[in-house]
Amino acid sequence: MNTETAIKEALGIDGAIGAALVDYESGMCLHSGGGGQGFDIEVAAAANTEVVRSKVRALSMLGLDDRVEDILITLGGQYHVIRLLEQTGGSLFLYLALDRQRGNLALARHKLRQIDVELVI
Repeated sequence: MNTETAIKEALGIDGAIGAALVDYESGMCLHSGGGGQGFDIEVAAAANTEVVRSKVRALSMLGLDDRVEDILITLGGQYHVIRLLEQTGGSLFLYLALDRQRGNLALARHKLRQIDVELVI
């Protein structure tokens, strides 16, 4: 699947508010969709590059020979899931914002894993 289809698939997840494909090294949003009133998905995705950079740095500082699969941020009304893409060595990530009332976190994580496997960059 291409990046446009990947974002459409992510937006098809129950409770999806917005989704983006982001290069965490540059902070550039490569493709995005959703968002809307009061939630700029591109700004949120770019801001979360700092979260990814921080976690990758922490693993390095700890000397852990491992990689980040995903990062979950829980807000009062939303879940934010960051999935580092395996095939890119983690330089790209999928970012998904979910409405906490309508979304299913386990299913969302499963679907993002599936998108990761099928995505062709």
